[in-house]
Amino acid sequence: MKTAKLFNLFIFLIPLHLAFGQSYVGHSIDNYAGVQGAIYNPSYIVGSKLRGDVNLISASVFGGSDYFGINISDILNSDGDFDIEDEAEKFPSNANNFFVNADVVGPSFMFNLNKKSSIGVITRGRVHLNVNNINGELYETISNDFDSDESFDFDSKYLNGTMHAWAEVGLAYARILMEKPNHVLKGGVTLKYLQGAGSAFMSSPELQGYYSEPTETLTTQGRLIYGTSQDFESDDIEFSNLTAGFGLDVGFTYQWYANRDNDSLPTYNTPYKLKVGVSITDIGSISYDDATVSNYDLNASVDTSNPEEDIEEFLENNYNAVETEQTAEIKLPTAMHLLVDYRFAKKWYVSAQANLSMVKNDSEMSTSILNTVTVAPRLETKWFSFYAPLSFRQYGDTSFGGGIRLGPLTVGSGSVFTNLLSDSSKTTDVYLGLKIPLYR
Repeated sequence: MKTAKLFNLFIFLIPLHLAFGQSYVGHSIDNYAGVQGAIYNPSYIVGSKLRGDVNLISASVFGGSDYFGINISDILNSDGDFDIEDEAEKFPSNANNFFVNADVVGPSFMFNLNKKSSIGVITRGRVHLNVNNINGELYETISNDFDSDESFDFDSKYLNGTMHAWAEVGLAYARILMEKPNHVLKGGVTLKYLQGAGSAFMSSPELQGYYSEPTETLTTQGRLIYGTSQDFESDDIEFSNLTAGFGLDVGFTYQWYANRDNDSLPTYNTPYKLKVGVSITDIGSISYDDATVSNYDLNASVDTSNPEEDIEEFLENNYNAVETEQTAEIKLPTAMHLLVDYRFAKKWYVSAQANLSMVKNDSEMSTSILNTVTVAPRLETKWFSFYAPLSFRQYGDTSFGGGIRLGPLTVGSGSVFTNLLSDSSKTTDVYLGLKIPLYR
């Protein structure tokens, strides 16, 4: 049964959050960000300091969890023998959460059509994984093949998880909507053609149970629904059998100029004093026909003394299920982005940015971003920028990192310093980009 692969997928992919990070932390608000700025707010590309921008390749990965805490020094000193399950600090609760986001921006470009409008084409490949409200002790026991030293009970409400892989081609257009000597308002939109590679998903509105260590039995009450899109293989994602969909990004930017005498001066020639941006990204979904969905009745007591080789066999051998084929609509990770950017000296800026998920934590068949508020001072010049972002992230994690832009090369991490200094990091990230910036 292909649908039974999902639980196995989540159990073995959850620890991968340790290898992933967040999208372009600090760099996306740079006035020379180009294509990377348009990903967060399409209005950024008009009136920018770039005549054009050609992205060759860039990648960003981001992950987090409130279950694992990692000491990076232990990993660096382990000679490759670090075991996440055994050596990471754990924070089990009745509702642990996991998140992974990988984003690769392929050949893309933006350029100015005239003084008041710009256009861009952005290609991306993306993978999102969310697991929400899973009992930490239950997860640990299952991942250890029911090798637990203690009995415990659990009561998980709105347990759900989704993995989704897709590609997209976006056509971005931005225009200056209002231009006065001291005030400029810009608007932008990106229309996306989506190509879904597949999805795996699970949900349980309420799952209660008790694990008895002396008798090695698991008693559960509830139902578990999970499934996969047609021919989706979690360990071998292919962008060959694709499903079409459509998406939308929309954004606005207001800029205030303290010393701009008239509106005939190009906005890029006079630096703003204050910039405020708001955008909503990833509006849309992809519908997969003929998805295989299994509805498991978990009202049973199960002997765990001789666990099967994998979770697929365990479910099939111990629980009754009804399998159906249906259309599965997987929602994109819709999010709101807010930005306030202030120039306090000639080349020095400080920004405050909020990335907020518009997807509820208990939403089925959907993925979401990690809620984050970031304060980032930066030095910005034509050929060089340096960022030092301080982020307050969901799951109670605070991260401090750094990044640089040196001509065509951008590299950084929003959590590198925290990861190196903290005894227990719950999120981590890294990004790298290579482009051809066309300066004015």
